[in-house]
This record gives sequence, C-alpha cells and structure tokens, in this order.
Amino acid sequence: MSEHPQLGITVDCADAQVVARFWCRALGYVEAPPPQGWDDWPSFLTDHGVPEDEWGDGATIRPATGEGPSISFLKVPEPKTVKNRVHLDVKVSGGRHVDQALRETRIRATEADLVAHGARSLREDVGDDGRLDHVVMADPEGNEFCVV
Repeated sequence: MSEHPQLGITVDCADAQVVARFWCRALGYVEAPPPQGWDDWPSFLTDHGVPEDEWGDGATIRPATGEGPSISFLKVPEPKTVKNRVHLDVKVSGGRHVDQALRETRIRATEADLVAHGARSLREDVGDDGRLDHVVMADPEGNEFCVV
C-alpha cells in the first residue's frame, strides 16, 4: 500500500439531511464540497447515474478547515435498535485540568444548544467526587454521543 488510508466515519440513519445538519451544528462542520472535477453535487450525482429521487439519501460533512475526518450519513431501511458500540465525543470543556465550574458551564451550554436543535439528554456521568464529567446525549435519530 503506497498511501496511508484516510479516516471517514459513516452513520446509518433514516434522514441523512436532518442528521447531517444536526452534526454540522454540534461539531462546527460544513457540508463537504463535491469531488474535484464537479462544480456541484447535482452534476456529480447525475454523472454517476444516481436517480434524482435518491439525491437526499446521503450527505457528507467535514471540518470547516478541511482538516480532519469527514462524516457521511447514509439512509438505510432498518431503524436503530441497540446501543452504539462506537460513539462521538463533542469535546467542549477544555479537559479535566480546567476549573470544574467552567467545564460544567461549557458542557451545559452545549447540551442546551444541542437540545434546542433536536438532541435529547440521556444521562449525566459524574465522578466519584460528585462532579459532572460528561453528558450522554442522543442525536435526532437516537445515536448516542457524549458532551465532554
């Protein structure tokens, strides 16, 4: 293998557009541009024979800087039925070395914003000292993630 593989994350979902918009908000990501050589997604999809009624079945987002992993969302027919074995962490607190009150303020503000945009809070995880460590949440389709 001459090149190192790149990391891409794919999330199965029922509505790729809704879930992609949510994760853009949660992570500060943007819609990924079409592949090089195409001016827009409709041109790319048309050139690859994707029927127009399937154009909303997928979406890809990436960091605004272009650096870091992309996340793709793919419409699948089956609903989510069990807990995720892999999940994303939305890291906003600054880490455990940051003052606990500031960490908690950052976590709570992000939690409130994401709830306002379709997420649900599932539970809080606190350390042995009773301090908030992170909040476990679910995106609009029930995929678990943590705000840390």
